[in-house]
Amino acid sequence: MILTMNKIEMELGGKYLGLLREANDLLDDQQALHARMEEDGYLLIRGLHDVEKVKATRKFLLEKLDENEQINRSHPLDAAIPAEGKRGMFWGGNQKVTHQPPFLNLVESSEIMNFCEDYYNAPVLTYDYKWLRVVAPGSFTGAHYDIVYMGRGTRNLLTCWTPISDVSFDMASLIVLVGSHRFNVIKETYGKMDVDRDHVTGSFSYDPVELVDRYGGQWQTSEFKMGDVLIFSMYTMHASLDNTSGCFRLSTDTRYQRADEPVDERWIGENPKAHYAWTKGETVPMEEMRQKWGV
Repeated sequence: MILTMNKIEMELGGKYLGLLREANDLLDDQQALHARMEEDGYLLIRGLHDVEKVKATRKFLLEKLDENEQINRSHPLDAAIPAEGKRGMFWGGNQKVTHQPPFLNLVESSEIMNFCEDYYNAPVLTYDYKWLRVVAPGSFTGAHYDIVYMGRGTRNLLTCWTPISDVSFDMASLIVLVGSHRFNVIKETYGKMDVDRDHVTGSFSYDPVELVDRYGGQWQTSEFKMGDVLIFSMYTMHASLDNTSGCFRLSTDTRYQRADEPVDERWIGENPKAHYAWTKGETVPMEEMRQKWGV
């Protein structure tokens, strides 16, 4: 099977792209979970979320999209087919959506909070700012570390990517570059960047093949069912495949950390300020910075 990111082809099962491995068999062994995270940079947990909560969140979000005339109603609402000329959107920080019970019941559920408390063996918190993405056909996400967007608190921070539907390979399924959390030359340059301070574009690359050829590792992906989550570190390079499905992909990527460690002030509080300078004024292209860093 040939899959693409930015229309660059990769054969599933070949040098550049493989399948994510599940970690459900490790759930009763925190030491083994931490060892897997250290080895792979991610944990794929099947069925962590209550499927009924995911379904309720999806119904709520699709109704909001329908209210905004984003949905083609010649198809069933649940098909999530975009209306003509409508593109995806980023609903991060939209508290009229992300702070409503159908959404919070998912991303602040006992299932995910208990998992994180067990993982850290400590009380945890999740950022008040919530990231919510409606990824349109033809779209993809470039390869990046999360640390460049939220690196002012603890580095010991987890991203939990939750698909709000079943996600097949053609629906912009997430991909992670296994081993990238050990790419020290990138961690010591790009990984020390702050998009608000440095005014640099955030994605490190739009070419998945170039990254493997230059730094090693392998991209890995999966198809997902409702309830599945992909959890990874701040230094795990990740991206998405192209959305060639014809429908919106709904997903959220939320952050969790120990409650007793420093918190990035941009993402907490009643009205988090979020990115306040990144796209204001001149933004330095990543290509220019990579040349400067020699990476």
